[in-house]
Amino acid sequence: MKNRDILSEAQLATLAKRYREAAGKTRAEAAREMGVKQPSIFHAEETPEQSLIKLRMRMIDHYSPFKVNGPGFWLEKK
Repeated sequence: MKNRDILSEAQLATLAKRYREAAGKTRAEAAREMGVKQPSIFHAEETPEQSLIKLRMRMIDHYSPFKVNGPGFWLEKK
């Protein structure tokens, strides 16, 4: 993935899950850290057709060295 590649919601969901897992966090831990219920984390990662963009963006920001800029959704080094 190049800097400034426009990401789809499915790609954001995949990245949110990948970075959470790489951080060694369970969905329950992530839910507590994000201030949401565990099913919200599950749906943010597994059902990209659900509009949970803000949660996905927060997860990527929290668990990776990137922040997501929108509305085009691209990664940029913090």
